[in-house]
Amino acid sequence: MYHYSRMPKRPSSPPGRVREPVQVYLEADDSSLLARLTAAAGLSKAEVMRRGMRAFAREQDLESPMLRFVADSSAGDWPTGVAADHDAVLAESYVGHRGKRR
Repeated sequence: MYHYSRMPKRPSSPPGRVREPVQVYLEADDSSLLARLTAAAGLSKAEVMRRGMRAFAREQDLESPMLRFVADSSAGDWPTGVAADHDAVLAESYVGHRGKRR
């Protein structure tokens, strides 16, 4: 017999996080591939599909601006003292790149 008080609780979503439901119809072979990927990676179907979508966006050069910023930041040289003067560095970067939006 199960006791409700001892059953594991579903983790709650972080506050302010909104998700949009999407329904996808898959062919049998794609559904089988998704099942194998989730089993191998230990991830949910939704997470595998999210990661696949993001990888496809990178291939198409359509990744999010934040992901592009992180990639550019990790590849670039940072000025000395950027932690202390981050506002000035960001302002200079913004002025220097104005009009060069991707």
